[in-house]
Amino acid sequence: MVARAGLLTAVLMAALTPGVANAQQRPVSLVLTPRQTADPTLLATEARVPGAIDPLTGVRSPMRKDWIGLRTVSPNTPILVMAGHADSQGIAGSGTSGEAVGLLGAAPMMRGITDEHYWNLVLAHAVATLGRERGLRIDFYKPPVRTIVDPDHPGTNWSVGRDHAQADGYAFEIHFDAYGPSGVGSGLIPPLHRPFSRIDESLAQEFGAYPMNFRDRLGAPKRGVAILELGKLEGRLEASLRDPATRQRTIRLLADRVVTALEIGLGRRPTGSTPAQVSSQPAAGRIAPPALGRPASSAGE
Repeated sequence: MVARAGLLTAVLMAALTPGVANAQQRPVSLVLTPRQTADPTLLATEARVPGAIDPLTGVRSPMRKDWIGLRTVSPNTPILVMAGHADSQGIAGSGTSGEAVGLLGAAPMMRGITDEHYWNLVLAHAVATLGRERGLRIDFYKPPVRTIVDPDHPGTNWSVGRDHAQADGYAFEIHFDAYGPSGVGSGLIPPLHRPFSRIDESLAQEFGAYPMNFRDRLGAPKRGVAILELGKLEGRLEASLRDPATRQRTIRLLADRVVTALEIGLGRRPTGSTPAQVSSQPAAGRIAPPALGRPASSAGE
């Protein structure tokens, strides 16, 4: 049942489906100050106060962080990254439609899945790809079908992530938070299966933190799977992802920040690129999207 990352496709994400290229988009130019360009860590460190505004990911979780990650882990800890809502499309818990679709009337990025899940897939795959390039033991998992009603089915994110965490690995899901007042902001919801680790702490330092018992303990953290909210799917962040002119750079910046935080949490020396280097990547060096074609449901199994 376990489907690891398949063959990479070289086509642009705008051509994944016939309808994607015509999706309504709001072009945004991702402009960085010279100081931020010189030091990519300033993209986050200037906005690390709870509730502050990050120049790329938007509002940071304003909620009180009631935990701290002190447990050290091996630099060779195996990491599993997954796309949030990958097994709950078409049922409750499918993820946010995003501000562009839900409020502004834009076309979805891909038919049959929410825009959050679309970007979760793209970013989870990008994180795994970049992490491997930088020497991390990291895999990307995608369930065999998009709709699995039983949360304890062996092919769900939760089940595969739980098994990975119980085997002394680190498992987490990539998410984007809801737009508008329903969303909270960027931050890590930590796994609850053992004392919080330095990886948890590093991701929280970079993106913000949620309380450990957020919403009475969600299904993923209870099973040992962290949830990383990259930001609310709205405004500048969403526009920068949708605009073909800024899409690849935005994906690379986000993936770089996640991978750098993982490196720090693992006790490794960060090896990331500066934003200027990221923006000048040639087309051949782009992070290709994951293959998105899958059966819709496990109901017939």
